Amino acid sequence: MKPMKSRSFFVYVLFIAITATSFLGGCSEATDQAGVGESKDSSLPQDTIPALAYLEHNEVYNPESVIPPQCYTKTEGDKNPCYVCHQSYTDPLRPNFVKDASLQGNYEFSDEGMTNSWKNLFKDRSKEIAAIDDKEIMDWVAQDNYAPFIQRLSNDTQWQGELPKITNLAFPKKAFHENGLAKDGSHWIAYNYKPLPSSFWPTNGSTGDAMIRLPKEFRELKGQYSEIVYLQNLALLEQSIKQSVLPTVLQSNNKEKISEQSFYRGDASTIRIEYMLYPQGTEFLHTVRYLGINDDGSIFNAPRMKEVRYMKKSKLKSISSLKSSYLVEAKEKIMGQLPQTINIGDRGIDNGFGWIINGYIENKQGDLRQQNKQEMAFCNGCHKTLGSTIDQVFSFSRKLEGSGGWGYIDLSKIQDVPNIDPSGKESQQGEYLTYFQRVGGGDEFRQNSEMLKRWFHDDGQVNTKAVEKVDSIYPLITPSKERALALNKAYKLIVAEQSYIFGRDAVLTPAKNVLKLVEKTTPLEKKHRYSWDIRLNWGSQ
Repeated sequence: MKPMKSRSFFVYVLFIAITATSFLGGCSEATDQAGVGESKDSSLPQDTIPALAYLEHNEVYNPESVIPPQCYTKTEGDKNPCYVCHQSYTDPLRPNFVKDASLQGNYEFSDEGMTNSWKNLFKDRSKEIAAIDDKEIMDWVAQDNYAPFIQRLSNDTQWQGELPKITNLAFPKKAFHENGLAKDGSHWIAYNYKPLPSSFWPTNGSTGDAMIRLPKEFRELKGQYSEIVYLQNLALLEQSIKQSVLPTVLQSNNKEKISEQSFYRGDASTIRIEYMLYPQGTEFLHTVRYLGINDDGSIFNAPRMKEVRYMKKSKLKSISSLKSSYLVEAKEKIMGQLPQTINIGDRGIDNGFGWIINGYIENKQGDLRQQNKQEMAFCNGCHKTLGSTIDQVFSFSRKLEGSGGWGYIDLSKIQDVPNIDPSGKESQQGEYLTYFQRVGGGDEFRQNSEMLKRWFHDDGQVNTKAVEKVDSIYPLITPSKERALALNKAYKLIVAEQSYIFGRDAVLTPAKNVLKLVEKTTPLEKKHRYSWDIRLNWGSQ
């Protein structure tokens, strides 16, 4: 039996159960309007079933949740946002063996994936957005929901997962020193990085940050903590991940310089530096936040967090083992098997490539909770088998070069530098400018009207002079106060519904440049398929 039919049968049973027992009481408040999106089977009343019903009945709504909403973008033959994720690198030593550049503009999905399940993209929330008072949403995003979340985890004697704690994380100036090190002695260190185009741009819904922590032996010399050793090892790791054209240099008291070597330093001196791989025990912490708005309309990372995301390298896999894992994934896809997500309870999920991933998201009241296994399966779409990532991680390879990149994220300190050119040629054109030209908009869906007005001419061509005139990426990718307020309100409506399995993107109008059903599509022309490297050429800054 095909997965589509099997799912339809269970959805029908679920609908009968809801109708007969009214088990949700007030569930009608979270119910989508009839006819929104595309149903898997038009004979079944799936659009009347709220997201919470699937979760409470442990019924899988979207077996292909690893296909993110952006993959359903209409390319129309010449609009290509796909290249940012899908690449086939030629470096034989690079430990990413996906080579999925062929997916640019191709909808190579399973039968189940041919229908776009992210129906929140198509929901018109304009009236609901307008009904939320500006002060109400400003007060909402100004609240710290992280500290109470950490306190609840600390008090939970049954909790078996990690404790992703940084004191005062909701308020970065209180949490970190200028060099990025956490003031609480937890050894987390924040880094300034260039956000990946374009879902991670504030103008498209959220602000964010990233922190890294290396294991104890990377922070100590003869059993004693050494900030110098820690920063040196972080510099060595950065050099290994980026394979920088200009080697990463870190100076300590203007006397010591880092150069290429085969092993880490301090008590980690027996641990070999692996090419483009993070050492075992490496941790990442990433918060996704609402848009904070100052009195002058400027945008900052709001205290309130939409999500807290955590990754830990639980096992350093050998190159042969990584190849085997990639081949298993490819074989399963060829055989038509649906994606598998390994759930490990409080610890989150195992992505099969050495990483444990955990995620927390707001409940209806705005308190952070662990994501349901269905919600967390979404994480594997980006942190498992994508061609462009380095060891399944995005942000660290995009860190501002060297010691200047240690510190909490600050978009005003980053210029629109170009990417490293895979062909070896040195490009001078900014990455974001190039993205605008290749995509035809300021987001994958080409529906961010403010970006179109700011950076594009009326004929749809990019206003290159205006883009190149900016001093940093901050004005390029941050929204106006009006748009920021609307985006915060749109997302809060998703929180109230708890409809994350229907899509987490805050959209202000129903998506038009997105496929609801993959049927007849216009192939992406060869000249609009691009080789691209996630790393950046910081030498031009």
